[in-house]
Amino acid sequence: MDVYTDQKKVQPDEQPQLSTKSERSANDSNAEMGMGATDTAGRQAASLGQDGPVEISFQASFDTVNAGVLFALPALLAVGLLHHTEEKFQLPRGYYRLNSIFLLLSFMALARLKSVESLRYSAPGEWGKVLGLDRVPEVRTLRQKIAHLAKNDNSTQWSAELCRQWMKSAPESAWALYVDGHVRVYHGKLAHLPRHYVPRQKLCLRASVDYWINAADGQPFFCVPKEISPGLIAVLEDDIVPRLIEEVPNQPDAEALKADPLLHRFTVIFDREGYSPDLFLRLKDKQIACLTYHKFPAEDWNLWEFQPHSVKLGSGQIVEMKLAERGIQLNNKLWVREIRKLTNTGHQTSILSTDYKTAEARLAPRMFARWAQENFFKYMRENYDLDRLVEHGAEEIPDAENVKVIDPGYRRLDQAVHKVQGQLNRKLATVGAMTMPPLVMPSKVIEVFHEKKSALAEEVAELQCSIKKLKAERKAVPKHTTLDKIPEEERNTRCRTQSKRLLDTIKMVAYRAETAMMNILKERMSRQDDARSLLRTLYTTEADLIPNLDEKTLTVRLHHLANRSSDEAIRHLCVELNSTETVYPDTELRLVYELVS
Repeated sequence: MDVYTDQKKVQPDEQPQLSTKSERSANDSNAEMGMGATDTAGRQAASLGQDGPVEISFQASFDTVNAGVLFALPALLAVGLLHHTEEKFQLPRGYYRLNSIFLLLSFMALARLKSVESLRYSAPGEWGKVLGLDRVPEVRTLRQKIAHLAKNDNSTQWSAELCRQWMKSAPESAWALYVDGHVRVYHGKLAHLPRHYVPRQKLCLRASVDYWINAADGQPFFCVPKEISPGLIAVLEDDIVPRLIEEVPNQPDAEALKADPLLHRFTVIFDREGYSPDLFLRLKDKQIACLTYHKFPAEDWNLWEFQPHSVKLGSGQIVEMKLAERGIQLNNKLWVREIRKLTNTGHQTSILSTDYKTAEARLAPRMFARWAQENFFKYMRENYDLDRLVEHGAEEIPDAENVKVIDPGYRRLDQAVHKVQGQLNRKLATVGAMTMPPLVMPSKVIEVFHEKKSALAEEVAELQCSIKKLKAERKAVPKHTTLDKIPEEERNTRCRTQSKRLLDTIKMVAYRAETAMMNILKERMSRQDDARSLLRTLYTTEADLIPNLDEKTLTVRLHHLANRSSDEAIRHLCVELNSTETVYPDTELRLVYELVS
């Protein structure tokens, strides 16, 4: 027997008449003001400036498409989706509320609509029912609102506020911060971006670099975009560390730092790109600990130095590692701790740290937890389309007089040197492969050999002279200059960034909300790695929406999933979500989550 028909017969007076998907589709298609725009009076009043924004009003409906994404609303609000939005953003008076736009963008991210244009292929009326509206904005309208919200650098300020909130709410996760650059490849023709090496493609492509700061579990704090990247070391010192000193909570006070020179404020963790003894020393002077791989480890240590340690990984799993430690002096006379891990194959992984307080069994897993940040990049690329070009067009890079770049003339000469050097290497290889024919061979053969060798020697001499000349010319040209001194036709530009910063922040909020829900599901799932897969299914599942104005509730009733274990996990999630007593923004309706009984 059909579940819904049965419920209508048993409880005819306890729930409102729910519309079916077919009924809503017919009504939306017949709307006078466009697909789904059934609120004719409200839209006319808003267009004339007589009313707006519209009041949020939920309609009782069966099988509302993507309504399962409402399960994420408590988590989204908890991680700060609507915090400080009224202070930082404003919309012109119109039909849509500010909160509705932010909720729509976050719901789209969770439902894996990877671009604003993806909304063209979704029923606007069904998305509207999820938001308590008749329909969502058209793509063009939504883009205009995003552009309006992102202007004046509002999104950067909002992101900074959220970062401070995240660090303050979980100070233990801000004690060790992971820093890494993510290369965003650009395939367009409007902007003139510099080339960067892309490890995942093993090519040098036009791209920009975003430097991300994450917690040990991969959750993001903030991002520093660099159209022209000076490298991880420079970005760490100029952009990241000063901000962390201001924002990381629970740092030791000045008296404690002065009393104990080995005490540190917090730890920054990065890969070999940041290896620099001078950087380690400068960070140590600021009493900031660093943790990285040794770029130039010496010979292997004796095996008897390695002792087994029970180590707790970031996931909570306890594993056994064979670790050894020594104190070593770098070439700048700085003493650091070197910790090595012995693998089953006999390889020794070397780690350096200026954290002189923490035990080696805790430092080693912190370094190896850096893969959580790599997994974050991969997951965000695949599921949230982190690298997508949000808006078309190019713009000048600001503060060009302070942006250092390689001089184009120097670059051309350097490329010429490498090209001729390659030719020289091939000629030398040919000469080296030539062998003297035996003396018993005819004299003509021996003469031909000497002629070829002599010709090659002349070519080698010419190439060596060319290299010497090119190197002299290259030496006369300064390697670096500022961007404003480069001819306009060769000057780097950047893609428009304002809208991307806003959407990237919303994607960070969505990822944090998804992670919070994943941690709840893992309590009841035997295969914990499937928690995110279950959530991705949940966010795109149809659900019934049942508002009750007398009790001031909005029930989100989900259909059964593929198996009993998933149902049990979702029931556990419903209990946790209901305990938050979350009220839908701009209404008095408390959200109630349940599975169809």
